[in-house]
Amino acid sequence: MVLRVVFMGTPEFAVPSLSEIIAAGYDVARVYTQPPRKAGRGLRLTKSPVHQFAEIMGIPVHTPEKFRKSTIIDDLEELEPDVACVVAYGQILPQRALDAPKYGCLNLHASLLPRWRGAAPVQRAIMAGDQQTACQIMQMAKGLDTGDILLSEFVDIRDDDTAEILFDRLSRIGAGMWPRALAALERGGFVPTPQTGEPLYAEKISKKEARIDWTRPAAELDCHIRGLNPFPGAWCELDSKRLKIHFAKPEDGTGEPGEALDDNLLIACGDGALRVTELQAPGKPKMNAEDFLHGLPVPPGSIFS
Repeated sequence: MVLRVVFMGTPEFAVPSLSEIIAAGYDVARVYTQPPRKAGRGLRLTKSPVHQFAEIMGIPVHTPEKFRKSTIIDDLEELEPDVACVVAYGQILPQRALDAPKYGCLNLHASLLPRWRGAAPVQRAIMAGDQQTACQIMQMAKGLDTGDILLSEFVDIRDDDTAEILFDRLSRIGAGMWPRALAALERGGFVPTPQTGEPLYAEKISKKEARIDWTRPAAELDCHIRGLNPFPGAWCELDSKRLKIHFAKPEDGTGEPGEALDDNLLIACGDGALRVTELQAPGKPKMNAEDFLHGLPVPPGSIFS
């Protein structure tokens, strides 16, 4: 008998997972996703990427504002799902919801648990300079990303990975894990593995921490910049103008932190220097350093703050 699945997810990251589950022939009875939000310059109500994809595939979509309402869970129980597959849904599920499917709720998380539990595991892993992360499917339990691990794929973090690039790679890898996980669930082949080690929490990224502190070592700032690319974007100021730095490469160099060491955007850091290669001025598209300098030369001795 084919498993009856409910899928819970919201952002683009979750769409490949839903696609793989459908393609594997599972009965996706319903999709839960966050309600439409205002987005874009016109602040028009916009359906989530998962919502839009589910509608294309003809799957019923529910968008509860709060999953804790008893009527919402009543409705889930009446559906009698075998399992819930959860990918970046964006809501905490109460215990009654976790218990509603026959086999509970399985969650795909993009980190090497228990490191980087929480909201921003991909960004935090890059910002911390981690060399490896993972996609892991866990049995959801009470608590934030605390459940036993059922399936893992380890993923190296490359020196040029941004959050956007790594998100895309993990999204595809994680999506490919679902058919294996659900097949194992059907045949009772899972051996749950408790998480071990010291938990580390991936707090949401604040706009305040996106500012570049030039007193930090160049290697750390490289990770900082890549982890915040594309959103919210690491930034600094030059002549009171805010600049977003999208890419920079560590190089040798010595000077006062924030000082331009040449006329080609080599900026001194607390240890070493960063060669800025892609940046963005207010109201402008992002551009490479050469194009930027054509419009705004930055002579040696200029100070970035």
